[in-house]
Amino acid sequence: MKGVNKLALKISKITLALVIILVLIFMNIWGTYNSLVKSEENINAKWSQVENQLQRRADLIPNLVETVKGYASHEKEIFEQVTKAREKLIGAGSVAEKAEADAELSGALSRLLAIVENYPNLKADANFRQLADELAGTENRIAVARMDYNNAVQIYNTKIRTFPTNIFARLFGFEMKEYFKAEEGAKEVPKVKF
Repeated sequence: MKGVNKLALKISKITLALVIILVLIFMNIWGTYNSLVKSEENINAKWSQVENQLQRRADLIPNLVETVKGYASHEKEIFEQVTKAREKLIGAGSVAEKAEADAELSGALSRLLAIVENYPNLKADANFRQLADELAGTENRIAVARMDYNNAVQIYNTKIRTFPTNIFARLFGFEMKEYFKAEEGAKEVPKVKF
């Protein structure tokens, strides 16, 4: 009987140790999963901010174009380029499409603002100055929002590629996120022809 009690005690200790190990493993999986969900939601929130700022810029552009049109009505081509680029940005779905449309719109806006240099009365117009200031502020907000988004993507992508989190990420279907990248040629200064 004494041997049976010792055996039962050993089995109890082993069972307890196994239960503790399983609980620790479960807690680790739970914590890892929740961490991945939080990181993914952070990316979604950061992307939402990028989209908010892109939309803000898209909303400012028609007013800016109309103001410039009053002074430079013969510059029809640039107005069409800005309008097309704005529509492309609004219709873009993926991160890559948004990045491409953003680069196109930035180039068109640069050309539009370069044209403004030929119209001193326009540069002195209070409405134009206010719109230009708002646009400049929005461009800064876009840059910050893109940087925040890319930082969140970097943290998340690193997390899901790091052992042992990568095992759970694959198990639960977490996938790499796309960075907001500048398009090819974005480093080139746009050419403005008068």
